[in-house]
Amino acid sequence: MPKVLAIIPARAGSKGLHNKNLRPLAGHPLIAYSIAAGLQAKMVDRVICSTDSRSIAKIAQQYGAEIPFMRPSELAQDDSPDIDFFQHAISELGQTGYRPDIIVQLRPSDPIRQIGLVDRAVQLLIDNPNADSVRTITRPAHSPYKMWTINESGNLNPLLTIEGILEPFNLPRQQLPDVWWHIGVLDAVKTGVVTEKNSLSGTVILPLKVDSETSVDTDSRDGIKRARKLIQDLECVRP
Repeated sequence: MPKVLAIIPARAGSKGLHNKNLRPLAGHPLIAYSIAAGLQAKMVDRVICSTDSRSIAKIAQQYGAEIPFMRPSELAQDDSPDIDFFQHAISELGQTGYRPDIIVQLRPSDPIRQIGLVDRAVQLLIDNPNADSVRTITRPAHSPYKMWTINESGNLNPLLTIEGILEPFNLPRQQLPDVWWHIGVLDAVKTGVVTEKNSLSGTVILPLKVDSETSVDTDSRDGIKRARKLIQDLECVRP
């Protein structure tokens, strides 16, 4: 069996909601739901939290996550790319002799996950040796074929075009190509893709479909409200 690491990213700063990773949801901080998703997954052997905050680290430990290192502040800025803390984690853990084969990212901002979803993502990578990663996707609320940019002259240009179709933006949505929205419920990637390709996705990315009605991004106050409503009735991973 491959070694599978679940990593929960939880930096202290946020341009959106203050202390968003610790916001309460049904009696637990948001971060607890991501930790629980890792701990309850049968195919995950370690769950760690990458954070620059001592207070977040303490709460993460209380819910069962390891804190094998603290994330340097320069890797926890608003514009810090995710790959930086991935590479930092791989390096730090490598110094202790541990190198996972697969890394699953479980963002606290997307706390509602179906039971067994993490194991399904890992199994997809195991069953598909040529795949680099798995990403959760859902139906978008709006089609990008009906979206626009504004050019330098102040006129609208369609964001996307379709060969052979003059005005796809005027077609009914049902006649447009299927599109999917990448959501942060989880990402799974083979470690070699991060270290050798300097990428969190690679080129062969497998889809894991999630119902938009049962997922929520809590990066806004409206998202938090929706999560509190959804979790009352959903069967999902809980701390």
